Amino acid sequence: MNLMIINGPNLNLLGEREIELYGTRSFKDYVAILKKDYPQVEFTTFQSNHEGALIDKIQEIRNQYDGVIINLAGYTHTSIALADALRMLKAPVIEVHLTNLYRRGPDRQRSLSAGHTEGVIMGFGLESYRMAVEYLMRRIEG
Repeated sequence: MNLMIINGPNLNLLGEREIELYGTRSFKDYVAILKKDYPQVEFTTFQSNHEGALIDKIQEIRNQYDGVIINLAGYTHTSIALADALRMLKAPVIEVHLTNLYRRGPDRQRSLSAGHTEGVIMGFGLESYRMAVEYLMRRIEG
């Protein structure tokens, strides 16, 4: 099984920024743990701070992966273009967020992209990605 994880703006600085919200572990370190825990899964990751680059990647991979995990970060609340791009994906998509968006203020309580995914997992830190992997494994293999 091959899964793509796409991360949006500022997630390249996990482990360094706002550690009270996001913790001290980098995403790269966390993916290494996922790879060890799920040797049957081939993980590919992509991160960009640029909306157009994220759209280009979604278009590029639209038929290539068994499942997609996406964290659009701040673009979740603002990008109709990214939400539209998600509709092109043939594979099941799970949206994840490290924090509980409903505890972060009204400007973060709306997801333009969630309606184009199978579900949203939020509020469990980096473990939100593991929960998405577990779901996709059952969904795809079952």
